[in-house]
Amino acid sequence: MARLPTECPGCGSALEVSRMSCPGCAMQLDGHFELPALVQLSREELAFVLDFVRSAGSLKEMGRLHKVSYPTVRNRLNEIIAKLTPSAEETREHRRKAILDALAAGELSVAQATEQLKELGS
Repeated sequence: MARLPTECPGCGSALEVSRMSCPGCAMQLDGHFELPALVQLSREELAFVLDFVRSAGSLKEMGRLHKVSYPTVRNRLNEIIAKLTPSAEETREHRRKAILDALAAGELSVAQATEQLKELGS
């Protein structure tokens, strides 16, 4: 099976899921769904995370498994942690988008959305 693409082949922007379907009942959901952070990791990074979980988080075991030193494993883990940790700006932009989406869906009034955006600092 092909790996789920996470970047646009044309421009390199992050892709988002816009349709999901159930093979059991054929129900379809349309919307804008963000890909989970783990799915956005490279194949090698995801394999590292899976090995880490299988080794019960033991960096010593990871070093033995990958035949590298403890500091090498620690550095690799730190790189993946940094990639999975959103910056403050990304978090604020994600919250701003959620507020605007809720406004568009009628879940918030204009006054409520305006207040939440002011609190956010947008």
